[in-house]
Amino acid sequence: MRGLRGKKVLVTGGASGIGSATVERFLEEGAEVCILDMNPKACERMQHDLDDLAGFVVADVRDREQVEAGFRRVLVQLKGLDVVINNAGVSIRHRFLDISPEEWDRVLGANLTGAFHVAQLAARHMMQHDGGVILNTASTNGMLGYPGYADYNASKAGLISLTRTMALELAPTVRVNAVAPGYVMTPMQKREYSADMLAAVNAKIPLGRHAEPAEVAGLFAYLASDEAAFISGQVFTIDGAETAGGLASR
Repeated sequence: MRGLRGKKVLVTGGASGIGSATVERFLEEGAEVCILDMNPKACERMQHDLDDLAGFVVADVRDREQVEAGFRRVLVQLKGLDVVINNAGVSIRHRFLDISPEEWDRVLGANLTGAFHVAQLAARHMMQHDGGVILNTASTNGMLGYPGYADYNASKAGLISLTRTMALELAPTVRVNAVAPGYVMTPMQKREYSADMLAAVNAKIPLGRHAEPAEVAGLFAYLASDEAAFISGQVFTIDGAETAGGLASR
């Protein structure tokens, strides 16, 4: 991708799943990358496995004080900031009537409020310097109803709206977009499936399979690059045509 070499990139939730694949892709593109994640052991593994990783910061994105302190350390490690991938998030499967207030707060806090904390600090920095790109990890859950995930669905729908509003307010200095994956075969997802469950889910995806984390990472790389210089305020689904037929809620 044009324009990624030497870019200073922060990936939240970057120590596993889509986040770790995104870290690896940006390193392959020649970017300087730092991780912000709440799992110290996973961060240490990433630092051990990736010689080119600029560093990591352990912080819970739900906690504004932790994010502010972590953000200051990120700026020291990277000596600037050009791209933020807002990927940290959680999901809890519960029917709507069974969601506790604590679970609601946890999911909305990580997926929406946490993204707000990181994006606002990043945008303030970018607006005062040479601009930049902010990319948010949304979900097809934020576009269609999906039983069992009312809190997660609401958080991702809110993140989509936040993305569009940020794009309008921060233009032309900062570009903001969202990536909305459907089913992605992360290691955690793989552990939850039996062979029959995986086959049943794949059967309702028109392309017949889950996305690989690296495929989502490739979309992030494109949207952060100079190839996408005129793209802002958009939501890009990567779902194997799942939402084209409204299949997510069936």
